[in-house]
Amino acid sequence: MIYEQRIYKCYPGRMPNLLKRFETTTLSIWERHGIRQAGFWTPVVGKSNLELFYLLAWLSMSEREEKWEAFRKDPEWLQKREASEEDGPIVASIENLFLEPTSFSCVK
Repeated sequence: MIYEQRIYKCYPGRMPNLLKRFETTTLSIWERHGIRQAGFWTPVVGKSNLELFYLLAWLSMSEREEKWEAFRKDPEWLQKREASEEDGPIVASIENLFLEPTSFSCVK
């Protein structure tokens, strides 16, 4: 498995909108595309409360490219993302990196 860590940095006051969009829209579209989430987190203590951290689990980079590209082009996603931003943009920036479990990791 390869894990993709994504960090979304929200505009001030927009975190509730981002969380709602994931919970009510994004996750069901991911499920339809076979995208597997491995967890979501928001900071309790840290440098910013404007960040959402999450992990996606992939069998390979090619699986990631195929499924992520299909998701990004999904007409329902495009329409609902646009509707969720009628009051302005939600996400200021996105960071991601790809992680491979070590031989001694409890997550494989």
